[in-house]
Amino acid sequence: MSVLPEGSSPPADASRQHRPLSRVAVADIAVRLFLEQGYEATSTVDIAEAAGVSRSTFFRQFRSKDDVIFADHDELIALIGAYFTAPHDDPWRAVTEAATMVFKRFRERLEIVRIRDQVVRQTPVLRDRETIMAIRYERIFASYLRAAVPDVPALTTIRFAAAVTATHNYVLRRLIRGAEQVGTDALDAELAEVSRLFHPDGVANGRGKTQTDAVIVAVFPAATPPGAVARAIEAQLRSASVAPSA
Repeated sequence: MSVLPEGSSPPADASRQHRPLSRVAVADIAVRLFLEQGYEATSTVDIAEAAGVSRSTFFRQFRSKDDVIFADHDELIALIGAYFTAPHDDPWRAVTEAATMVFKRFRERLEIVRIRDQVVRQTPVLRDRETIMAIRYERIFASYLRAAVPDVPALTTIRFAAAVTATHNYVLRRLIRGAEQVGTDALDAELAEVSRLFHPDGVANGRGKTQTDAVIVAVFPAATPPGAVARAIEAQLRSASVAPSA
């Protein structure tokens, strides 16, 4: 049985030749089939037939059935890569903006994203691939930051990238699985907190303040040489900058 995107009608043969379906459009048809028939029960032949493409065309677009369901992620990763090639005054903000861009795309495609989420939750092999997809976002974020701010420790960029990705995914799940309307303002607020906690210029300490706001009071005997005062303060500042959160 042919499953077409909502609001679509079967294209004429001539139209198929001149206007082939995009990878994402084929993937959307496949996702609906997976929900109807079950992931394991749906073959590549079923998908190709429902999408009105030949098997050879299908395999030019996808390496296997497993690649179909996350086709829009491939496009989003490419979009982020292109976005990062442009100059950005604040690379850390560029990463959070890229995450928001992904969220907006999924929000625009919420119906099919919800169907995919249902299929993924029912299919263990797809849950594993979804985890791999999240890692791809972390890697592209961290890779961009390492190139844009090479003087920052690699672990700092990795930590920031992981926090942004996890936060995005958490808010996206609220949107997909909850009854409430979750807008980009909710994600922006959470990502602002990520920046407060993990941005190298504003890492939170155990009291909920940023280290850039911390105040150090030093008391020395009047006869202490200035050099000794300077060295003691420098040592205290270095100690504060690496102290773990309580």
